[in-house]
Amino acid sequence: MDTPFIYDRYVTGKNFIGRKTECMILGNLLKAGEHVSIYEPPKTGKMSVIHQTFYNLRNSGFQFMVAFVDMLNVRTLSDFLIKFGASVMKSVATTPDDFARIVSTHLADTHFVFDRVRFMTCGEVVSLNWVPDRNDIARMTALPQKLAKERAMPFLVVLKEFHNLMNADEYEDVFKIMETQMRERDRSEQFQAVYVMTGAMVNAMKFIFEEKRFFYRQVNHVAFTPVDEKEIIEHIVKGFLNGMGKSFDRNLAMGACELFKCNLWYMNHLAAICDALSKGFVTENMMTDALNSMISVHEPRFVSIVNDLTDHQLSLMKAVLDGVVKFSASDVIEKYHLNSSANVRRVKDALKKKEVITFNEKDEPVVLDPLFEYWIRRYYFEMTE
Repeated sequence: MDTPFIYDRYVTGKNFIGRKTECMILGNLLKAGEHVSIYEPPKTGKMSVIHQTFYNLRNSGFQFMVAFVDMLNVRTLSDFLIKFGASVMKSVATTPDDFARIVSTHLADTHFVFDRVRFMTCGEVVSLNWVPDRNDIARMTALPQKLAKERAMPFLVVLKEFHNLMNADEYEDVFKIMETQMRERDRSEQFQAVYVMTGAMVNAMKFIFEEKRFFYRQVNHVAFTPVDEKEIIEHIVKGFLNGMGKSFDRNLAMGACELFKCNLWYMNHLAAICDALSKGFVTENMMTDALNSMISVHEPRFVSIVNDLTDHQLSLMKAVLDGVVKFSASDVIEKYHLNSSANVRRVKDALKKKEVITFNEKDEPVVLDPLFEYWIRRYYFEMTE
């Protein structure tokens, strides 16, 4: 059934709301041949923004090739290079002869080969016949630029879950080689290969781009701002009224926005459940039932998170929920049994590595998942508002 409350896939077109500024900024950067990084928590609309931006670019007459490299299961350098090469090549070629030509033309004198047997048996369009070296990295990561020049068209390469490359022992080699290619590229070339590096592990991406400063001044960070609450409320209310002929009270929608901190994925999920529970008018009890249904789905994940936390990490989480921002203050250390300022630093780093919290530009803590924040506050610590 067609519904405006989409949460199981990325959203474009009439159901895409908010993030218009981000789409405009991203589109302008890509048209100018600038590389981009996007790192936001899971389910905050990264892929929707990217796909909507591509949709807008095509509607404006801007022609380009695009490859999506899903790095979710990348654990080694070979994983990355094979997945990168396959995604790039499949975006411009379809036949065995096409793949063989690309490998022989652009990846000659490397350890990459086109194996027709492997292609026929498992669909592998590029294979390695030896352990990859720095030359293999350089030649493979240069492939999009070569194809952009060959096809006379910009090549946009989206690297999804880019932080997973750090699972490979040689990740610094890859970063440095890509940095060199970005720095030395010929900007006079009309057709450029442009990278969009995305990741849902916010602190891991911050480690790459902000702490270690890889790709410094070579990649532009596009940060997401909160979607306007009024726009979300209009989306929910009109979605029920126009799509289903149902009524959804604006005050209930406002309360949900506050709970989910304007997270559209959670809002759409809640609205979809409310739609299934209601016939004409969504009541507060229905919305409570919908929220409880969502919690029952996510609770095993939340329990797993807190079970993985030490006593000191849980104590600091309690301090975060209490609104504390100066964790090294002596009274805070004593109240929350954090032992010492050195231990506070270790605990903060541990919670960052576990992607439970992050810290904004003012060094204030931010819980990355709004529903987890609600659950741990109400059900784990049993705090009352």
